Amino acid sequence: MTDKDRVIAEITDDLRRIFQAVHSYTRRAKKASGLTGPQLWAIKMIADSGSIRVSDLSRKMYLHPATVIGILDRLACLDLIKRTRSRKDRRVVHVSLTKAGKEVVGRSPEVAQGMIVSGLEALSAQGLGKISDGMKEMVKILQAQELPPKLLLSQEVNLPVRVPGE
Repeated sequence: MTDKDRVIAEITDDLRRIFQAVHSYTRRAKKASGLTGPQLWAIKMIADSGSIRVSDLSRKMYLHPATVIGILDRLACLDLIKRTRSRKDRRVVHVSLTKAGKEVVGRSPEVAQGMIVSGLEALSAQGLGKISDGMKEMVKILQAQELPPKLLLSQEVNLPVRVPGE
């Protein structure tokens, strides 16, 4: 086996491990909470904050606000969150957990998306650059540049960030 063959084998094994881990975390989260990974991730982020503005939650989750609002709509239908409109600025909405939401958080495992984001945030700019370059190459290899970025093991699509003037 050449050095190149060894590296290719290591990369494919690491990808297998990543897919297995994400699938395992998602399955455990669904079994413990009855929620999708993105829904559980959102309520865990809300629990960490106590009460949070929707726009701040969107930034913390690295998701488009419309994507987060869709997740929150489903959580509200399950009575796991409550929304409160600011009295000072009616455009601002704060989200907090209901008693039922707190109970779900208390019995639920970690979520893959949250672990990935936390791990990435801890990296240096150089480390992030390496991962970003590698991921872009993998997307090219799979010819997936045009696929919408669905949240991990979910039908939820993260809407693209629009740049003014485009």
